[in-house]
Amino acid sequence: MVKPAKETIHAKGLDIGIYTNDFKNEFISLTDIARYQNIDDPRFVIRNWMRNRDTVEFLGIWETLYNPNFKRAEFDTFRSEAGKNSFVISPEKWIENTNAIGMISKRGRYGSGTFAHSDIAMSFATWISPEFQLYLMKDYRRLKEDENSRLSLNWNLSRAIAKLNYRIHTDAIKENLLPPELTKEQIAYTYASEADLLNVALFGKTVKQWRDENPEKKGNIRDYATIHQLLILANLESYNAILTSKYKNLGDRLPLLREMVIKQIKALSSVDPDLPKMLA
Repeated sequence: MVKPAKETIHAKGLDIGIYTNDFKNEFISLTDIARYQNIDDPRFVIRNWMRNRDTVEFLGIWETLYNPNFKRAEFDTFRSEAGKNSFVISPEKWIENTNAIGMISKRGRYGSGTFAHSDIAMSFATWISPEFQLYLMKDYRRLKEDENSRLSLNWNLSRAIAKLNYRIHTDAIKENLLPPELTKEQIAYTYASEADLLNVALFGKTVKQWRDENPEKKGNIRDYATIHQLLILANLESYNAILTSKYKNLGDRLPLLREMVIKQIKALSSVDPDLPKMLA
């Protein structure tokens, strides 16, 4: 399903829509870009671009690189005909015959038109006007920089929430799991064990295991967590704080914590379809 993005590119007085179908690969409206050359019939501009042999070659190479289901035989047919006066092609025909994924033909009252992966859209914009492509790329980069800033802010906020819940977590350990006769070394070991309990529940490994697998990385496993993982971690810390009053043994709590991780990942998968891969 193609979902509308929250932002729009602004270039030379035109608003150019962006869509995504997996929250990673962005598709930019070729229809909106084509209006720079022909505001009344942008479809004609797109079809004229696609008639060029160089365009067909470019589209074919892109699909070969990123689309394992690309139909090469059908592509070869298009390539042999491209450039001839009799050659007629449309985005719909290209998609249907070659099983292409780099272009999307979207119908509907809102946001209809032809969209293409950002790689392809930038090539199309260059064909229309190198100057226009530079304005398009400039604003597109601004959007990506803003997006990265928001992601960084969200990550830091999630890390702060996790640290706050970590205090709740350690207080619960102190109240329920640490009898006063323990030595300082034993107390430190208990805290470390509890932290690794959450690491195993969420990441499937202890800090030591992660460090053995990533000797070149600094910090710890949580410093490399995603925003969603940090949110789940914050919830785990609160949940484990409650469990410590009932289950003293780590082994009794691990299945319950893991069950919570699975439920939360499934719930968040509606936001990020790649999240279930964390369970692999």
